[in-house]
Amino acid sequence: MSGALEGVLVVALEQAVAAPFCTSRLADAGARVIKIERDSGDLARRYDEVAHGESAYFVWLNRGKQSLMLDIKRPEDAALLKRMLKRADVFVQNLAPGAAERAGFGAKALRAENPCLIVCDITGYGESGPYAEMKAYDFLIQCETGLASITGSPESPGRVGVSVADIGCGMNAHAAILRALYARERTGEGCQISVSLFDSVADWMAVPLIHREYTGMDPKRLGLNHASIAPYGAYAAGDGARFIIAIQTEAEWMSLCKNVLARVDMIDDPRFSTNSRRASNRAALDAEMTKALSRFDAARMAEALRSAKIAFGRYNTVGDFAHHAQLRRAEIGTPTGPVSVPAPPQVFNHRPVALGPAPAVGEHSDAIRREFAGED
Repeated sequence: MSGALEGVLVVALEQAVAAPFCTSRLADAGARVIKIERDSGDLARRYDEVAHGESAYFVWLNRGKQSLMLDIKRPEDAALLKRMLKRADVFVQNLAPGAAERAGFGAKALRAENPCLIVCDITGYGESGPYAEMKAYDFLIQCETGLASITGSPESPGRVGVSVADIGCGMNAHAAILRALYARERTGEGCQISVSLFDSVADWMAVPLIHREYTGMDPKRLGLNHASIAPYGAYAAGDGARFIIAIQTEAEWMSLCKNVLARVDMIDDPRFSTNSRRASNRAALDAEMTKALSRFDAARMAEALRSAKIAFGRYNTVGDFAHHAQLRRAEIGTPTGPVSVPAPPQVFNHRPVALGPAPAVGEHSDAIRREFAGED
């Protein structure tokens, strides 16, 4: 299954995070991905230098690709790219709004030359509407969609700590391309796909938006607590170790009260007898639970929760996560040395997916230019 897309040619006029995320997953599945870069390289190459001088972002998002250095403003390089796209199965681009079309690489023109081509345009705000021409980056989208307003502590909003707008958009683009490839198997026709960062996060904001529409109130920031389920949040053991305790059913609530808190009186307490009442009386609930849990140290609290069949997780730092017993790792080759990353989440037939190396800028330019030279 890791080679399911073998024989599929993907040309990517991409940079930063969203489009490279999408195409890296196509490469993981065996597609040949040719990444078009300027002589200065993808801007993500300069986000940091933490991995043997390489950018953590670039290594993670560009594994398994070939790098072709082009300047599409030069007629000979634009002609080369057009020859490549006549043979390609998929074209992915996330240039500035309208830039690809102005350069002669709009979906309509490309598909007139190659009707089988699947074109995926990744934008910040979509192809129409008052924001269509605006530049967009992950953090800006988190703020525009209201995500930042429900993230953080009660005192202040915060950015989600990873690039969720970019990653979500890349995931949606990847899924849409696979859907289009499957449809093409039956119809022989390619298509145009449009995916935006804004729409990707907007979709994830459905529950907060529905709450706002039907209550007239913006959801509150609750830090390490669930917005509408209680108890579902962070609680400390007596030694200070923090656990996230999650109650989903009334049976679990009863078990927590009996077998962990040793407070059977809380089961029928009018303040706590249903989830909605517990959520409305969260401060009182948290005070009672904190008092009851203070008698445990971390090891005993984990054992009590496990024995009571209560879902829980430890509050870990990234340093803790780096040594997590459940963390599977994979290795990506780079021009300056191997880099360890989390393994892809998909496992086919119990076998890990092999990851190709991240390329140097223009590493494959000479070979690709020879391969596509002089074709009409």
